[in-house]
Amino acid sequence: MGSPFYSFLKQNNIVYLKIFLILLIMGCIPDRTTNLCSNQLIATPATPTHLNVTSSLETLSLDGYFSFNNNNHAAKDFGNTYQFLPLAVLHPKSVSDISSTVKLIFNMGSASELTVAARGHGHSLQGQAQAHRGVVIDMESLKGSQMQVHTGEQPYVDVSGGELWINILHETLKLGLAPKSWTDYLHLTVGGTLSYAGISGQAFRHGPQINNVYQLQVVTGKGEVITCSKSKNPDLFYGVLGGLGQFGIITQARISLEPAPKMVKWIRVLYLDFSSFSKDQEYLIASENSFDYIEGFVILNRTGLLNNWRSSFNPKDPMQASQFNSDGKTLYCLEMAKYFNPDVTNVIDQITERLLLKLHYIPSTLFMSEVSFVEFLDRVHLSELKLRAKGLWEVPHPWMNLLIPKNRIHEFADEVFGNVLTNNINGPILVYPVNKTKWNNKTSLVTPDEDVFYLVALLSSAVPSSKGTDGLEYILTQNKRILEYSARADLGIKQYLPHYRTQGEWRAHFGPRWKAFARRKSSYDPLAILAPGQMMFKKGIPIL
Repeated sequence: MGSPFYSFLKQNNIVYLKIFLILLIMGCIPDRTTNLCSNQLIATPATPTHLNVTSSLETLSLDGYFSFNNNNHAAKDFGNTYQFLPLAVLHPKSVSDISSTVKLIFNMGSASELTVAARGHGHSLQGQAQAHRGVVIDMESLKGSQMQVHTGEQPYVDVSGGELWINILHETLKLGLAPKSWTDYLHLTVGGTLSYAGISGQAFRHGPQINNVYQLQVVTGKGEVITCSKSKNPDLFYGVLGGLGQFGIITQARISLEPAPKMVKWIRVLYLDFSSFSKDQEYLIASENSFDYIEGFVILNRTGLLNNWRSSFNPKDPMQASQFNSDGKTLYCLEMAKYFNPDVTNVIDQITERLLLKLHYIPSTLFMSEVSFVEFLDRVHLSELKLRAKGLWEVPHPWMNLLIPKNRIHEFADEVFGNVLTNNINGPILVYPVNKTKWNNKTSLVTPDEDVFYLVALLSSAVPSSKGTDGLEYILTQNKRILEYSARADLGIKQYLPHYRTQGEWRAHFGPRWKAFARRKSSYDPLAILAPGQMMFKKGIPIL
């Protein structure tokens, strides 16, 4: 527990710990075995079959190109626990490059084991964007096409599926606009987050990112290029959104925009009990004129917490703040943000003050800061830069994200925060509610059956080679214990960014929606070429 990595995470501001991942389009790994915390790449010697496939790929007329050597980067991801080497990496320069590749593999039929994984910025956790003996598509190679921002009553931007959200932010801000819903970390691709949901502190108001898309262009598992929306090919449109990459590769998206603010009032407060903390969160997400961003953290036994906050925030009462002792306590941090323009600062101050008066936090822990809109949205990138500089970025990340019904969150908190997590984990624990009414139930995303549910994200980082409580094995065992408790207690949770090993587990995850999911798979990817890394469907086996 005394490792430099652990000390770094304990001493730094929460914002430097908060690297909330939204994973990328799912990959494919047929017949693979677990390769946890290994630096060894799983490779397969070249065989006549592989050589024939390579020759077939080389015959394609492309705007981009294939690379067949030095592809180790495509066998790694942010999770840093799975490493499987592909046969080839496609660097597309056009959508037709992707379509032609998938169509070629589709025409090979089920006798070929070749599959396809779309890889964006490499932030998958469990090898989802890897393709063992298959083709990895480097989606960032596609982002060269210029973004098209359209103004008007319903402004939007057309972007490549391989474009990063941070680039979209900078481009749309040139016209005073920005997307409505975000992830906490912006250096992710559009196609990646839309294949899951894309959740952050704005989701209580605008829903996840998949709720803020007007149109998609998709390459299906047959190699077809299809444009879809709510009114045109809606079955594919809703299926792809939150569809884990199972039905198609997102090559273009039309993202809803709104007027962008220039500044953000950023606020943090602390609570001693979960009941008051959650009650205030639920009050805020139900209020009409509330904050624009609402999240929360669980903080276990953090020494000098408020002193660390002073690097980015100002205490309202410095004297009282200096006397607050966080040692040995389980604390709950409510983080809020209010967007504004400088010409209405006084009005925003009054609104903020009125909202804070309704809350039940510890008075001495009120901290505030005013930052630019870009600085706030891109806040987590600073953490990445600091971790990279210390060589602490490329470590295993056994993250677990759960969606928990409001009526069971107190049971979960009592058991998990009171008994299971007895020590502070190497990374943030996020806890905040969202309104299901803001989420479109037509998408493939599965959520709990309640109008309000909580996201609980345990974003641990493991110390390489450690056998202690900060090691990978311990964290995985702890995650398993939480899942087993949740199942025994029948809490009705759903995993966000799920990863299961059997189709039976996937059936249980989707419940009554599995039939529709399997039907879409049969329609758009009948040979299971796309994204078998989830072990949901296997190529060559009938889809049931």
